[in-house]
Amino acid sequence: MQCFIYKSLKKDELYLYLDKKDDFSAVPEALFKSLGRLTFVMELQLSPERKLARENPEKVIASLQSKGFFVQLPPTLISTMPTTVDKQLH
Repeated sequence: MQCFIYKSLKKDELYLYLDKKDDFSAVPEALFKSLGRLTFVMELQLSPERKLARENPEKVIASLQSKGFFVQLPPTLISTMPTTVDKQLH
């Protein structure tokens, strides 16, 4: 499945995947406004076998097929901390 990826210039490490280039009509208006300005990053051929850095490709494909878009949120602060620091917080 072909997809088109956009990066939010407002929120660091937030990406929007679309099934059609430059067609944001499937994205709910409130969500679209919250993303801020977007810049095109790349076009990508997705398949269940293709590895993505942070997302399960099957999850992305399912969302693109059912909704026409997928939002990749930034990693949480806790998940990016070393394990030793995470243990100290609990």
